[in-house]
Amino acid sequence: MESLFPNLELSPISTKSPKPTTFLLPSHRFSNLKSRTITKKWSVSVPCVCSSSPTVKKTESKLHSNGQDFIKSVGKGVIGFAAAATALASVCYDAPAFAESLTVAFPVSRAPEVNTVQRTLVEAWGLIRETFVDPTFNHQDWDQKLQQTMVEMFPLNSADVAYTKISGMLSTLGDPFTRIISPKEYQSFRIGSDGNLQGVGIFINIEPRTGHLVVLSCVKGSPAARAGIHEGDELIEINGERLDGVTSEAAAQKLRGTAGTSVKVKVHSAMESSRDAGIREVNLPREYITLSPISSTIIPHKTQDGHLTKTGYVKLSAFSQSAAIDMANTILDMETQGVHSYILDLRNNPGGLVKAGLDVAQIWLDGDETLVNTIDRDGNMLPINMVDGHAITHDPLVVLVNEGSASASEILAGALHDNGRAILVGHKTFGKGKIQSVTELHDGSALFVTVAKYLSPALHDIDQVGIMPDVQCTTDMLNSPRDSLLKNESSTSSLEADSCILVAEHELDIQESGGTAS
Repeated sequence: MESLFPNLELSPISTKSPKPTTFLLPSHRFSNLKSRTITKKWSVSVPCVCSSSPTVKKTESKLHSNGQDFIKSVGKGVIGFAAAATALASVCYDAPAFAESLTVAFPVSRAPEVNTVQRTLVEAWGLIRETFVDPTFNHQDWDQKLQQTMVEMFPLNSADVAYTKISGMLSTLGDPFTRIISPKEYQSFRIGSDGNLQGVGIFINIEPRTGHLVVLSCVKGSPAARAGIHEGDELIEINGERLDGVTSEAAAQKLRGTAGTSVKVKVHSAMESSRDAGIREVNLPREYITLSPISSTIIPHKTQDGHLTKTGYVKLSAFSQSAAIDMANTILDMETQGVHSYILDLRNNPGGLVKAGLDVAQIWLDGDETLVNTIDRDGNMLPINMVDGHAITHDPLVVLVNEGSASASEILAGALHDNGRAILVGHKTFGKGKIQSVTELHDGSALFVTVAKYLSPALHDIDQVGIMPDVQCTTDMLNSPRDSLLKNESSTSSLEADSCILVAEHELDIQESGGTAS
């Protein structure tokens, strides 16, 4: 009688908790600024993970090919992130000396494409085992979960179906941000972060409390914006396909496509409380979407004593690779035009690259200030500090936030507020206080793993709580913030009708007069 699993392979897994050490992140130099060169440095206290195994193929932590993003810079250490080296016959971790070794036996599928997914499964399982923020894995036996998933995957003949088994395993962790995406979805993710894509111009994310796909914001003038889709709207179907259980990356992939084609989307309006009411279907043309993260203008402003001054308004819509450089160039240009105060608008900014948020913070801060505190899986707090920072400007600053300000937006707002640099105006932020590492796996797919929680510099917990602004502005806007994304040549009329801008200008008057903010 033939064995059920004729091919068993043994995979030794080596594990050991690294000892803490001090790690200085590489400097990040903005070499193309208009009139100065800015060097960015962070210092963090991190566990050290060293590489010493040249005989295995490494799968390094990376998000972008230039290697300068935050996740790659600190992922291997700040949150216990060890690069994985994986093969079906041998799985080990990139460290020179481990105290213990674990051997796992698993069946090898006869279907080559499923066999490849099995390798991805072991790779993903190992990274979760070493780095996931919850060391109890949602109170389950993670080793047993691998064996169970392998048994479920063994009889399959389709790689697509096999991938669903990995997603199913990850879903048991109870964390919607820990997930795997296909190679095609990962390429789209990288394109989106680079700032150029073909699609409908919509930012979406999973609402963690409900699991629904919701709109965070729309790019101004995009097909989605023209169709009247707003932040908070829920996506129900794309081209007739229900989105229950579909990840944000998979949904984004369905929305993207060649410019000139179209996609049919069913949405539920956030303005309707009833599940059955407010549902409509729209046909959206796909176009070339340029995700320029910065839009700005100068607002002439008369102070309380009648003095005419200039306020620089800067809207940051996403934390892409170019966000910090574009922000620095914008501020330098405004300084030459005699701007004396600033409004930084983070409303409806869903986040992006954490490193970009940290770099933007350093445009406004001096010294060795703490930018954010991370909490690793063992409960250790690891502050990320500036190193001899030099702000471009010390002019008064107000930061605008709302329910659409999430992730890196909240890190930036917290850093500027808790270090006494800015007053926050608007509404309570989204509340995403977790950090994910992004690892490209051997087959081109990518694993997102929640590896740490973060607290603001003043140790305020943000996750599922958000940041409450110092001053709230009314929701009665003569013009919606989503229509206030300005280009440099645009007029300021839409800003003058924005009540949050009016509140921000009032707070700037108080700062400039030396008074106390109310």
